[in-house]
Amino acid sequence: MKKLAIIGASYLQLPLVEKAKEMGIETHCFAWPEGAVCKDIADYFYPISILKKEDILQKCIEINIDGITTIATDMAVPTICYVAEKMDLVSNSFTSSFASTNKGAMRNAFRKDNCCIPKFIEINNSTFNIKGFKFPLIVKPVDRSGSRGVTKVMFENELLQAIIYAIDESFSKKAIVEEYIEGDEVSVESISWNGEHTILAITDKITTGAPHFVELEHHQPSGLSKEIQDKIKTEAIKCLKALDINFGAAHSEFKITSAGEVYVIEVGARMGGDFIGSHLVKLSTSYDFLEGVINIALGKYKKPILKANNFSGVYFLCKQTEQILPYFSQINIFDIQKEIQNTELINITNSNDRSGYLIYQDTKKIKLL
Repeated sequence: MKKLAIIGASYLQLPLVEKAKEMGIETHCFAWPEGAVCKDIADYFYPISILKKEDILQKCIEINIDGITTIATDMAVPTICYVAEKMDLVSNSFTSSFASTNKGAMRNAFRKDNCCIPKFIEINNSTFNIKGFKFPLIVKPVDRSGSRGVTKVMFENELLQAIIYAIDESFSKKAIVEEYIEGDEVSVESISWNGEHTILAITDKITTGAPHFVELEHHQPSGLSKEIQDKIKTEAIKCLKALDINFGAAHSEFKITSAGEVYVIEVGARMGGDFIGSHLVKLSTSYDFLEGVINIALGKYKKPILKANNFSGVYFLCKQTEQILPYFSQINIFDIQKEIQNTELINITNSNDRSGYLIYQDTKKIKLL
């Protein structure tokens, strides 16, 4: 039986653990026990922080794993690449993992390879120079996800507070300040094998808007024109090459202006969260993205065949979307999967504040809000 190490054990990793077990693979999960919903489902659980790459390496050598992976968790990527590199397993390089998890290094790599990015600077204290920048600006930590620490700044007198907020949320105490790009937001799901990249889906995104831009909805396929989608795909592959992402899943985020300009915002060397990779891709294309990611980690690859032409999507419950509450108690198209995780609805500032979700598949886009 093949042995797969899974870095992280929160609800984000649950679909991965369940899929691996369905495939007859022995699962070994690493994470702190708190919030580790996978610890009672995985075959083996180790209460080791996902950041302790040396400790995880020693345990993986002892287990003699056949592959290592994660989904939807940026923090796990350096550990995965480190362990895989040391054990001669399939993954991206440890060097590339820094560029795909640090927004400053990522933007420098994009700039070097002439990817289309907003004007930016990296800041590690309250001293900064934004001469030549056009407001509004976006301020964000260099090393967090899920909209943590993100603020849209309209005026210069708001900037210092936003920087302090972002640095406080950052693990490395650094922030990015960049010009805000007005336009549609999309994400791109892709899978790669030895530098061969396949675009699986483009997802339209709806957020809370300023100041924190937390995702409220995702829908596949994108409603953008074929011409714009082709530009997005071309830029996505260019960005993957710039970051040296050659194996496994990637989740790329873009803004598209009214003039049709495509700007990359960031790229993660892992499957997208918010059920995009674990659920929506299969619902809309029939391709089992989870199985593909697992097989690549185990050294197997079969080029994806995208058969279906369905629509799929997810709505998230919070105070801003409380009008979707009735859909949780009715038999409806969201019976694909729906759950209320917290009955207290709040105005959200990051993705952890959301209280539930609705997932659908249909022959058309389902619009509730």
